[in-house]
Amino acid sequence: MNKNYVPLYRKYRPQALEQIVGQEHVKKALSNAIESDRIAHAYLFTGPRGTGKTSTARIFAKSLNCEKGPTISPCNECENCINITKSIPIDVIEIDAASNRSVSDAEEIIQNVAMAPVHSRYKIYIIDEVHMLTPTAFNALLKTLEEPPENVIFILATTEVHKVLDTIKSRCQRFDFKRITTDDISKHLRFISDNEKINITDEALNYIASNSAGGMRDSIALLDQLSVLNSTKEAISVDDINRLLGRLSFGSLSELFLNIIKSDSNSALEVLNNIYNQGNEPSQILSNFLEYLRNALILKSTDIKSVQGIVQLNEEQIKKLEELLENIETHQIVSLIDKCSSYIKELKLATNPKLWLDVAVLDMSNLVQNTKLEDLQTRLQQLEAGNISRHTPAYNTPPMPVNKMAVSDDKNEDIKPVVPQKNNEIKSEQKQNSSVAKPSISANSALKDLWAKFLDNISSFASRAILKQHAIPVKFSSDEVIIAIKSDSWLSKFRDESDRLSLIESAVKAVVGGNPKIVLRSPNSDDAKLTESAVKTSNIEPKKTLIPQESESNEDVNQAVEQIDESEGAVEDSDSDEKKTQKIVNTSKREDSAFHSDNVNMVLDLFEGKIIE
Repeated sequence: MNKNYVPLYRKYRPQALEQIVGQEHVKKALSNAIESDRIAHAYLFTGPRGTGKTSTARIFAKSLNCEKGPTISPCNECENCINITKSIPIDVIEIDAASNRSVSDAEEIIQNVAMAPVHSRYKIYIIDEVHMLTPTAFNALLKTLEEPPENVIFILATTEVHKVLDTIKSRCQRFDFKRITTDDISKHLRFISDNEKINITDEALNYIASNSAGGMRDSIALLDQLSVLNSTKEAISVDDINRLLGRLSFGSLSELFLNIIKSDSNSALEVLNNIYNQGNEPSQILSNFLEYLRNALILKSTDIKSVQGIVQLNEEQIKKLEELLENIETHQIVSLIDKCSSYIKELKLATNPKLWLDVAVLDMSNLVQNTKLEDLQTRLQQLEAGNISRHTPAYNTPPMPVNKMAVSDDKNEDIKPVVPQKNNEIKSEQKQNSSVAKPSISANSALKDLWAKFLDNISSFASRAILKQHAIPVKFSSDEVIIAIKSDSWLSKFRDESDRLSLIESAVKAVVGGNPKIVLRSPNSDDAKLTESAVKTSNIEPKKTLIPQESESNEDVNQAVEQIDESEGAVEDSDSDEKKTQKIVNTSKREDSAFHSDNVNMVLDLFEGKIIE
């Protein structure tokens, strides 16, 4: 064993403020404090690990106690500087709060604080990972931190500042250390590599920096580990890093990704087994693949020029991944990320990790079976507008296919096939509805957007649910708006009650603008003609802004239940609150019956069901 060997992260630890990488705001503030002789009695350094908190605390202690100081450039030659560099606890005492966290440890600090420094100007306590102190120990230090002796300074360092008591934080000057940028880390690693004569590529250094989460210490430690592969003939590459750390190569991940997006489960499993047989653990495989998907999502969602420092890939790898992403959509990548992260959680608890690894890849390999988002949106728009044709390739089936839409019984939620009606039942229903003419399909299509926006602007959930169930739009124009309400009791309520009427007036103004005449009445036989005439002459462009709606909380649902109970008078006193709540939930979820065919509405009423997809 070479006793003279010193790990690189210790050998290249900064010894002056100007040597600290990044943290310009901290260096400037501390330098100004030293030069202006405005030294506080307590400091709190917080930030991620490996960003220079403890190193800065030591340098600050040197600057204050150096025999040539106070100075921003300690000599590192005097006795005080040497003692601090070697961590000799004479006047600068470093305490690890993780192992000295009890109230007795805090009381020992309080007792020693009263003693004057031996050789230096200040007695400085550097307490690392201060968040590990118990609440009792924190409280014991409160008074001392607030009013320490004149020559005592506390420097507290922590990676989890949210765990430090507010009463402690309020007594300290706080400095937040930021993550060091990838570029700064890479430049410092190149400086160390040149000094240590480590033959390594710039790409490998960038890869190290990208995987260090902004921590310099972790980056230097990894470079130190890689130095054992040093050779004068061949430079250390990214592949060498992956092999040393047991990480998957970009090529292996790309091959797995390609088979997944092609839904080739057989090939995907074959690639997976090859990766697994190389000694990679299931959790490591999925973690590496999740990182690969993260890079893919960034490339798919962002301009390539702006992600060079974000994705952990070189230009050639970016180009290859971009080619793989041509036939996949952003939402599909997000779906893969969601599945992959879920299976990583399962692996932590699984007794057979390889089983879950196979299941994860097979599940993700069904990606192509998911309909593209654009196709789904187009079909949904056509369905809502009532423009689905029997000859449309996407819907080459009767208007109400069993595999797309079925009736669900509210009692047991079992999906049942649509029951064909008998001719005499259809004729009977048509006879009952013959007295009130219904708008044509084209009129419904034209009014659909206006009516939907009108309902969106009804800020009360209860009133919105009632209008969806009992109201039919007849005419929407800038001069006049006519709404037919099928229930006489609800018609009178919306006419006579000022609160309900004001909701309708506000929604109408938000949709059509101006101050049109609003007519609320019962349906009649002239509604179809009036609707078609209004559609031909209307040139309204609905406003895009919506009235903020109330959140549909339990209180809103209960209020709507009470209102529907008052209108129908059919709920017996013995009905439970659970049944009432189920009734309004099913009612509110039902699609607007005014825009369905008569057959659909009849089946819904016959089975007391709802439309599901």
